[in-house]
Amino acid sequence: MAVLYVVATPIGNLQDFSPRGIETMRSAGMIIAEDTRVTMKLCQVFSFRAPLVSCHRHNEDSKADMIADRIAGEDLAAALVTDAGTPCISDPGTEVVRACVRRGIPVIPVPGCCAGIAALSVSGADAREFAFYGFLPREKKDLREKLREIADGVRVAIVHESPFRIRELTEAVAEILPEADMTVCCDLTKLHEKTVYGKPAEVSAVLEANEKAEKGEYCVVLDLRNVPRPEKENTETALSMEAKLVECMKQGMTLREAQEALAAAGEKKNAVKQAALLLKKMFTGE
Repeated sequence: MAVLYVVATPIGNLQDFSPRGIETMRSAGMIIAEDTRVTMKLCQVFSFRAPLVSCHRHNEDSKADMIADRIAGEDLAAALVTDAGTPCISDPGTEVVRACVRRGIPVIPVPGCCAGIAALSVSGADAREFAFYGFLPREKKDLREKLREIADGVRVAIVHESPFRIRELTEAVAEILPEADMTVCCDLTKLHEKTVYGKPAEVSAVLEANEKAEKGEYCVVLDLRNVPRPEKENTETALSMEAKLVECMKQGMTLREAQEALAAAGEKKNAVKQAALLLKKMFTGE
């Protein structure tokens, strides 16, 4: 019977591999792997003998349909795995799942390890509602804008970060969201796993003092319940740029003078110009 199993694999400790996951992999006719070199090591430990097919971020779009066709054509029970954790959660696999669904191939989850959920479970945050963001933007400006967006939208957020950028992330959180509570987990389930709790500045200081901070994989939980939300603009009373131009013109200004006045008052020139063009079109038809 053609079927796709989405199998969660250990994120560090091999004893976390579920008996069902092991049995599914052993009976599979094909293993779809993010990195065949990584999955081969798992196969050697647990004696999995199915052929491996590579499917990662850079080839998934082009290979997903071919893989699904092979599952259907050869009537295979296939196992989809990533290097560690649950496929499709900030990892490849989504396009393969979609391709199988389009062909009517059953897609069955074999649950298990997930770094984000593991970190959340030890964070002490109220996990009745939370959001997962994966890796945040690399550029400083984009990162800070994203942090503000997160704080405006949710109370608990889970993010991943590389060991080379974890200090930059904590410093940005300390700057933008100093009232947040952070849980920073490194190498979850592994021999030297470590979890740091505290305000962003405190966590940043701990990482700065740790000469081995640039090793391991990080998962971060941001508890934002003590972070004040930015005030929402009152859309009922806030004037549109067009209305602001009209108000200036009521005071006897020409349209050009109104544009100059708003620009001098700090409004964005491009927004003022676009509003002026719209007004001109409305009243003159040009």
